[in-house]
Amino acid sequence: MRIIRLVFLSVFLLHGEDFMSTYEYGQMLYNNPRGISCAKCHGEKGEGKYIGQYYKKDKKQKKIILQEIYGVRINDKTLAQIKESVLKNHDIMPTYSLTDKEIKAIYEYLKKIKNS
Repeated sequence: MRIIRLVFLSVFLLHGEDFMSTYEYGQMLYNNPRGISCAKCHGEKGEGKYIGQYYKKDKKQKKIILQEIYGVRINDKTLAQIKESVLKNHDIMPTYSLTDKEIKAIYEYLKKIKNS
């Protein structure tokens, strides 16, 4: 029994990355990276999406203005642009603390599904 465990463990350690493709990993991260899906704001394929609206008081014009919020299109961005955006603070977008490997997997996923 001990030999079987050692064989399984060695196979798992040597071939662990084969259990999930980069595409599957990127898909999983895009749909639920840290509890909030990228797709909720950026769309199923990163095409951008309407998020919602709120009312804002305009102090200069002294009136209430309806503001609409959109998630930007990200499926046409470079890896460097996506990485830069994920790593900076946004007013609306949550901070995800993604690793370089995770950001690259999401980028690769978006490139593959963009035209599907």
